[in-house]
Amino acid sequence: MARKKHSSGAEEAQVDMTPMLDIVFIMLIFFIVTTSFVKESGIEVNRPKAQQASKKPSANIFIAINEAGIVYMEKREVDIQRVRANVERMLAESPEAQVMIQADQGSKHGIVVKVMDQVKAAGIDTISVSAEND
Repeated sequence: MARKKHSSGAEEAQVDMTPMLDIVFIMLIFFIVTTSFVKESGIEVNRPKAQQASKKPSANIFIAINEAGIVYMEKREVDIQRVRANVERMLAESPEAQVMIQADQGSKHGIVVKVMDQVKAAGIDTISVSAEND
Protein backbone atom coordinates (compact mmCIF):
# COMPACT_ATOMS: atom_id res chain seq x y z
CA MET A 1 0.00 0.00 0.00
CA ALA A 2 1.38 3.33 -1.03
CA ARG A 3 1.25 6.26 1.30
CA LYS A 4 0.34 9.64 -0.03
CA LYS A 5 2.90 12.23 0.87
CA HIS A 6 1.69 15.58 2.20
CA SER A 7 2.84 18.60 0.31
CA SER A 8 5.17 21.09 1.91
CA GLY A 9 3.97 24.13 3.92
CA ALA A 10 2.60 25.92 0.83
CA GLU A 11 -0.88 24.46 1.23
CA GLU A 12 -1.21 24.78 5.00
CA ALA A 13 -4.28 26.54 6.37
CA GLN A 14 -3.73 30.23 7.15
CA VAL A 15 -5.85 32.73 9.03
CA ASP A 16 -6.79 35.75 6.94
CA MET A 17 -6.21 38.91 9.02
CA THR A 18 -7.84 41.35 6.58
CA PRO A 19 -11.40 41.27 8.04
CA MET A 20 -10.07 41.79 11.56
CA LEU A 21 -7.98 44.77 10.46
CA ASP A 22 -11.00 46.24 8.67
CA ILE A 23 -13.05 46.01 11.86
CA VAL A 24 -10.28 47.60 13.94
CA PHE A 25 -9.98 50.54 11.53
CA ILE A 26 -13.77 51.01 11.44
CA MET A 27 -13.84 51.07 15.26
CA LEU A 28 -10.97 53.57 15.32
CA ILE A 29 -12.80 55.88 12.92
CA PHE A 30 -16.00 55.54 14.96
CA PHE A 31 -14.25 56.54 18.21
CA ILE A 32 -12.47 59.48 16.58
CA VAL A 33 -15.69 60.83 15.06
CA THR A 34 -17.82 60.43 18.21
CA THR A 35 -15.29 61.85 20.66
CA SER A 36 -16.05 65.30 21.99
CA PHE A 37 -13.04 67.38 22.81
CA VAL A 38 -13.01 69.61 25.87
CA LYS A 39 -11.48 73.07 25.54
CA GLU A 40 -10.01 73.72 28.96
CA SER A 41 -9.36 77.17 30.35
CA GLY A 42 -5.84 76.41 31.50
CA ILE A 43 -5.73 77.90 35.00
CA GLU A 44 -7.01 76.93 38.42
CA VAL A 45 -9.38 79.43 40.02
CA ASN A 46 -10.74 79.74 43.55
CA ARG A 47 -14.44 79.29 42.78
CA PRO A 48 -17.08 80.76 45.07
CA LYS A 49 -19.15 78.44 47.25
CA ALA A 50 -22.90 78.04 46.72
CA GLN A 51 -25.46 75.97 48.61
CA GLN A 52 -27.63 75.38 45.55
CA ALA A 53 -24.81 74.51 43.13
CA SER A 54 -25.64 71.58 40.87
CA LYS A 55 -23.56 69.49 38.52
CA LYS A 56 -23.79 70.46 34.86
CA PRO A 57 -22.60 67.76 32.50
CA SER A 58 -21.24 68.25 29.01
CA ALA A 59 -19.64 71.69 29.00
CA ASN A 60 -17.08 71.81 26.19
CA ILE A 61 -15.72 75.35 26.33
CA PHE A 62 -14.19 76.62 29.56
CA ILE A 63 -13.40 80.27 30.16
CA ALA A 64 -11.47 81.15 33.32
CA ILE A 65 -11.20 84.56 34.96
CA ASN A 66 -8.58 84.92 37.67
CA GLU A 67 -8.60 87.30 40.64
CA ALA A 68 -6.75 89.99 38.65
CA GLY A 69 -9.45 89.92 35.94
CA ILE A 70 -7.35 88.18 33.28
CA VAL A 71 -9.35 85.90 30.97
CA TYR A 72 -7.95 82.50 29.92
CA MET A 73 -9.15 80.15 27.19
CA GLU A 74 -7.37 77.00 26.01
CA LYS A 75 -4.45 77.55 28.41
CA ARG A 76 -3.63 81.02 27.10
CA GLU A 77 -4.46 84.58 28.07
CA VAL A 78 -7.18 86.18 25.94
CA ASP A 79 -8.28 89.82 25.70
CA ILE A 80 -11.94 90.30 26.62
CA GLN A 81 -12.64 91.71 23.14
CA ARG A 82 -11.30 88.46 21.56
CA VAL A 83 -13.53 86.11 23.59
CA ARG A 84 -16.28 86.28 20.97
CA ALA A 85 -13.96 85.33 18.10
CA ASN A 86 -12.49 82.43 20.08
CA VAL A 87 -15.93 81.10 21.03
CA GLU A 88 -17.13 81.39 17.42
CA ARG A 89 -14.09 79.40 16.26
CA MET A 90 -14.76 76.71 18.86
CA LEU A 91 -18.43 76.61 17.85
CA ALA A 92 -17.39 75.98 14.25
CA GLU A 93 -15.46 72.92 15.46
CA SER A 94 -18.32 71.57 17.59
CA PRO A 95 -21.69 73.29 16.99
CA GLU A 96 -23.44 71.90 20.08
CA ALA A 97 -20.75 73.16 22.48
CA GLN A 98 -21.69 74.68 25.82
CA VAL A 99 -19.79 77.31 27.78
CA MET A 100 -18.71 77.15 31.42
CA ILE A 101 -17.28 80.31 33.01
CA GLN A 102 -14.94 79.63 35.92
CA ALA A 103 -14.58 82.97 37.70
CA ASP A 104 -12.40 83.39 40.77
CA GLN A 105 -14.37 84.54 43.80
CA GLY A 106 -12.14 87.63 43.97
CA SER A 107 -12.71 88.66 40.34
CA LYS A 108 -14.80 91.72 39.57
CA HIS A 109 -18.43 91.24 38.59
CA GLY A 110 -18.12 93.65 35.66
CA ILE A 111 -15.47 91.52 33.93
CA VAL A 112 -17.61 88.39 34.30
CA VAL A 113 -20.57 90.24 32.75
CA LYS A 114 -18.41 91.47 29.84
CA VAL A 115 -17.25 87.90 29.17
CA MET A 116 -20.86 86.65 29.31
CA ASP A 117 -21.85 89.40 26.87
CA GLN A 118 -19.11 88.29 24.44
CA VAL A 119 -20.25 84.66 24.69
CA LYS A 120 -23.87 85.64 23.99
CA ALA A 121 -22.72 87.72 21.01
CA ALA A 122 -20.98 84.59 19.67
CA GLY A 123 -24.34 82.82 19.57
CA ILE A 124 -24.54 80.84 22.81
CA ASP A 125 -27.59 81.61 24.92
CA THR A 126 -27.03 79.16 27.79
CA ILE A 127 -23.99 80.00 29.91
CA SER A 128 -23.05 78.17 33.11
CA VAL A 129 -21.04 79.75 35.91
CA SER A 130 -18.92 77.37 37.96
CA ALA A 131 -19.22 77.23 41.77
CA GLU A 132 -18.22 74.80 44.49
CA ASN A 133 -20.93 73.01 46.42
CA ASP A 134 -21.07 74.33 49.98
